[in-house]
Amino acid sequence: MPVDPAVSLESNLLLRALRGADRDLLKPHLEPITYAKGATIFEAGAAVTHVTFPCEHAVATLVITTSDGRSAETATIGHEGAVGGIVSQGHVPASTHAIVQIAGPMLRIDAYALQDVKRQSPYVRDLFARYSDCLLAQVLQSSACNALHPIEQRCLRWLQTLHDRIGSPVLPITHELLASMLGVQRTYLTRILRILQDQGLIRVGRGRITVLDRAKMEIASCDCHARVRDHYTTVLGAVYGDGGLERIEPHSLSRFAAVEVPFDEPGGKRASEMAKAGR
Repeated sequence: MPVDPAVSLESNLLLRALRGADRDLLKPHLEPITYAKGATIFEAGAAVTHVTFPCEHAVATLVITTSDGRSAETATIGHEGAVGGIVSQGHVPASTHAIVQIAGPMLRIDAYALQDVKRQSPYVRDLFARYSDCLLAQVLQSSACNALHPIEQRCLRWLQTLHDRIGSPVLPITHELLASMLGVQRTYLTRILRILQDQGLIRVGRGRITVLDRAKMEIASCDCHARVRDHYTTVLGAVYGDGGLERIEPHSLSRFAAVEVPFDEPGGKRASEMAKAGR
């Protein structure tokens, strides 16, 4: 069933944060699409032709797969953001696989069309650049967590990330998929989940994991997820509540606002102006 673009625009926090005039620039180019669970949005090495915005409870994951077939998650994206070359010149090769973790409606825009919109609107350009910075922070923190922290804490980080993006304590995730995201064997992960369940943090069911005590989960985990949340709050204006990531408040970014300079101005001068603005 086709997705209503007007509804979906409100169902993605990044798009909702845009001003009316900026939404009007994007609307003619937005294409509704629904992905099934496990579907591929783009593959590593392939040109990224579209930027895709998950809506409602849809969630995508960026995954790195090694030559021996093993894989690990590097970032999880829900209704707070976008997947694809959001700050690139468009149609550049992807470095990761983008896979749909939770099925649902999405909106997408041709990467070249988005580039044109960013040329017309410094606000869109700045907001999307801030989001890209936050996504990079998630990727880097995830890499550090995977290298430095035990599997129990890595698992808790991942569950908190998903919890924030779907706003429900019931996470529709299988042992097999979670093991793949964490880069471990399913049998090993099952033992880890049993330990976390015995600690009263989660309840494991068929095809789902339920968060029982988020506060205790945060205490038991490393601070990697908290660091990423803080970065989203500071740079993007993300607002979190008991149900996870609730909205993006552009007005909270005013003290970080970049000086508006021509889009194609040499990077050195633009970087200098942004630094003067306190970026």
